[in-house]
Amino acid sequence: MQNTPSQPIFLAGPTAAGKSAVALELCARLEGEIISVDSMQVYRGMDIGTAKPTAHERQRVRHHLIDIVTLKENFDAAQFIRLAELAAQDIQARGRRPIFCGGTGLYFKAYLEGLGTAPARDANIRAELEATPLERLLEELERRDPAAFRIMDRQNPRRVIRALEVIRLTGKPFSAQRAPWTGGGRPVTKIIGLTRPVGELTHRIHQRVEEMFRRGLVAETDVLMEQGLAENQTAMQALGYRQVVEHLRGQRGLAETMELVKIRTRQFAKRQLTWFRRQMNLEWVTLTGEETSLDNSALAGKLRA
Repeated sequence: MQNTPSQPIFLAGPTAAGKSAVALELCARLEGEIISVDSMQVYRGMDIGTAKPTAHERQRVRHHLIDIVTLKENFDAAQFIRLAELAAQDIQARGRRPIFCGGTGLYFKAYLEGLGTAPARDANIRAELEATPLERLLEELERRDPAAFRIMDRQNPRRVIRALEVIRLTGKPFSAQRAPWTGGGRPVTKIIGLTRPVGELTHRIHQRVEEMFRRGLVAETDVLMEQGLAENQTAMQALGYRQVVEHLRGQRGLAETMELVKIRTRQFAKRQLTWFRRQMNLEWVTLTGEETSLDNSALAGKLRA
C-alpha cells in the first residue's frame, strides 16, 4: 500500500463489524486521520451509546466530526458534507490521508454523490404530523406510498414524518423522490464495505450492548435527558438511548430494556446492510474471528489495488 494523501479511503458497513479497528490500523500504517461518518457521534455527551473512540484512541489517531454539536443543535447531511470536506482538505494539506469510517449510509452517499432533491420543511404540516400518533401515520404511509412503507424504519417517527411531509407537499410518493442525487460528484475509485457472518455479527452486537450497559449507559442517558436529549428528535433515534429513556420513564425494566436494545441493534445492522447493497456500490470484505486488521488478505488486496 502506498501512502497517497490525495486519495481518501472509505470504510463503511454495519454496526459492530470492526470498522473502527481497521481504520485505526490503517491510520498507523498510512499516516491517516479518521473522519467519522456517524450521525450520532457528532453530539457531545453521547459517548457510551454511540461507541465513540476512547480517549486513548483519539490521542493515538486524530478524529474529525466527533463532539461537534450540542443536543440543543440540529445536524444534517448538508452540514456533514461541508464539514467533512473541510476536514479532508485540512488532512491532505498536512500531507496525511483522510480515512472516512462509519455506518451512516446517507452521509456517505451525500458526500460522494451530493444531496437528493426534496422540498423544504413545512412548519404547519410538520406540526400536524408530530401531533398525530405513530400508528395513524403508518396507516397513512402504507395507503399513500406502499413502497416506502415496506422499507421504512417504522420505529423511527422522524423518518415517517418526513416521508409523509414530502408526500403531502408534492402529492407524489416519497419513494419516487429519493433520486436523483445531484451535485457533489466526487471521483472515488472504491468504497470498502466491512461485514461479518450473521452469527458472528449478532454475537458482537450482543457483547457491545452488554458492555455499554456495564459502562453506564443508563447513567449517561439520565444526564443527557437533563441536557435536552428527549427534545432532540434526531438524537432520540440513536440506538440504546431511546430505549433507556423509556426505561427511565418506567415503561420497562432494565433486563427487558437491554434485550430490546439487542433486538433493535440487530434489526438496524440488517437495515444498514440492505441499504448499502441497494444504494451504493461497495466492495465487500467479510471479517471473521479476531480478524479486525489488515491480516485479512482480501482487505489488504483491495487496499493495494
